[in-house]
Amino acid sequence: MLLLAFIFVSQSITAQKNISVEDIYRGEFRTQGLQSLASLNNGTEYLVLNYNRDRTQTIDKYSYTTGEKTGTLVSSSDIQLPIRDYILSSDEKQMMIISESSQIFRRSSNDKVHILNLETKELTSLSDDLVRSPSFSPDGKKVAYVFENNIYYKNLESGAVIQATTDGVTNKLINGVTDWVYEEEFAIVKAYEWSPNSEQIAFISFDESAVPEFSMDVYGNELYQKPYVFKYPKAGEKNAVVALHQFTLSTGARKEVALGRNEEFYIARINYSPNGKLAAQVLNRHQNVLDFYYVDASGKASIAFTEKDTAYVDVTDDLTFLKDGSFLWTSEKDNWRHIYLYDANGTEKKQLTKGNWDVTSYYGYDAKSKRIYFQSTEDGSINRGIYSISLKGKKKKKLSAQIGTNSASFSKNFTYFINTFSSATTPPVYTLNNAKDGKKVREIKNNNDLTTKLSNYQVAQKEFSTININGNDLNMWTMKPKDFDPNKTYPLFMTQYSGPGSQSVANSWYGANDFWYSMLANEGYIVVCVDPRGTGFKGADFKKVTQKELGKYEVEDQIAAAKQLGSMDYVDASRVGIWGWSYGGFMSSNCLLKGNDTFSMAIAVAPVTNWRFYDSIYTERYMTTPQENASGYDDNSPINHVDKLKGKYLLVHGTADDNVHVQNTMRMVEALVQADKQFDWAIYPDKNHGIYGGNTRIHLYNKMTNFIKENL
Repeated sequence: MLLLAFIFVSQSITAQKNISVEDIYRGEFRTQGLQSLASLNNGTEYLVLNYNRDRTQTIDKYSYTTGEKTGTLVSSSDIQLPIRDYILSSDEKQMMIISESSQIFRRSSNDKVHILNLETKELTSLSDDLVRSPSFSPDGKKVAYVFENNIYYKNLESGAVIQATTDGVTNKLINGVTDWVYEEEFAIVKAYEWSPNSEQIAFISFDESAVPEFSMDVYGNELYQKPYVFKYPKAGEKNAVVALHQFTLSTGARKEVALGRNEEFYIARINYSPNGKLAAQVLNRHQNVLDFYYVDASGKASIAFTEKDTAYVDVTDDLTFLKDGSFLWTSEKDNWRHIYLYDANGTEKKQLTKGNWDVTSYYGYDAKSKRIYFQSTEDGSINRGIYSISLKGKKKKKLSAQIGTNSASFSKNFTYFINTFSSATTPPVYTLNNAKDGKKVREIKNNNDLTTKLSNYQVAQKEFSTININGNDLNMWTMKPKDFDPNKTYPLFMTQYSGPGSQSVANSWYGANDFWYSMLANEGYIVVCVDPRGTGFKGADFKKVTQKELGKYEVEDQIAAAKQLGSMDYVDASRVGIWGWSYGGFMSSNCLLKGNDTFSMAIAVAPVTNWRFYDSIYTERYMTTPQENASGYDDNSPINHVDKLKGKYLLVHGTADDNVHVQNTMRMVEALVQADKQFDWAIYPDKNHGIYGGNTRIHLYNKMTNFIKENL
């Protein structure tokens, strides 16, 4: 094993006390961050929504170079409305004020919206109702939004409200916003776009009338619980039928775009190019063929190019149109995610970045300097650096100075970027840097106070290494007890997520769970995390090896890693445990069952126990449908291996989990009971996939801690 240890240099040798669950989940070690900011067009100033001590909210303007406040655009006391969020028009003359917001799913909400004219200070209500996904037209004269599954727009000059669609019906047909599965798996909510000339709205419709409904009880505080019913397509079941439309404002005419397809498909993204062409990214149901369509103003569609993969094609937002209609795009076609330049017709002109590393974030293109900005793994798969490169694919510059995790937020004109740096030994540090050469202008914020506070605690160090398993060097970190003695033996506790393209072994600052692992380490456990085959940032082949077999190779790697670690003199191979949440819970369950001679204990929180229960887009991307791949589904689903249970098993779920339904746990419980297997379980009423709120996290982590202490 190649070992690279990171040490808390600021931590005193005689740290006073161990961390507690209450310390962690009451926020004792929470880092200081920057408030969300929006760059202004001038590139020298930005806006921040501030929550003030007098309980007012202000949208304030700041200088990038000095950090000093240069003005206040609006105050909640002046407009007599609370400010929850805001959206600025492209000409910066008007602002949408969101004063009330009601969460729907993970990314969606119903919002109360007002329009503030920043020149006249006139405030008008967009609608008497709560609306979804409002957006300014490019000319700033109109605002579109969705209400009760229909698209509307308001003419800000006349005040007239026009209903663009009329066929939207709850749980039957949606216009302009996505259904549950698109929101969760394609990470989009707004499913409409304004044309550059503000004369057209392109939108996606979702006919979900044939999609099966899922129902879960909400227990609340009343005498009777209430059912919550929504459309949820499980693997192999009916999806919403999607269609692409164009609505012309001047005529009020709506036209469906004929894509010429006779198979099921997804419309994953729509974007307008500067020349007014509509681009649509369309995937087949297997998600291994992506067709990039152009649609002209008359509604005629043609395929500009097609990207294919033996496994699947990832959908991203890495698309920038240049003035001449050519565009930048990222792809894994050479086994690593890189940036490509295509001409206006969709023909590849050049691969701009190359190497055995991934572009992990695409930040954009500066037309003035003709440079592209991105984040990558050139410093190693567990690290992230910031770079720029010319439009010719030359003169690449590294803009980040430190090895660890760097991320960037660029000003509108790419003059500056705010760099967020952290590592396993350094909590987040925020600096302002010149985009041209990466040189630091000033430090904005650090977390030195947290470093000082942590010197009073025993904080276990992360030791980064690789472990050779099944012919692959897998990334790993290890935490050992503070008083670790190689002549003693310790129980081993493994943590992992292991999902496709994910990463748990990263050189970044500790999250809440890392402090929990530190606590466990200092109570006598060796804690280890291994990223198996199927995880990300080691090339597409490494990531996609799990295709059609989710839970096979990842489980083999975790079991083999546990055996190899268990053979070490200081590890007690009879006391090896594993845990995980969501995909990690699916994994920990499988490891305990399939590796029953290796693992003596497992905890699974909100696990998928049968891939047949999970949603269509995610599951079929990696598994195709259960009708096509029954063995792939069944051989790797924990529910079919309950007879193998030997060790101690804790199963946890929230009843209001709209993502991984509590059905997974209930059916697993029934299977375990019928197999006459003893286990422990906990149900959290009305808690979603995150299982939080009030005292919930403290209760959950104390329960898991006690279970570990009793059974490992």
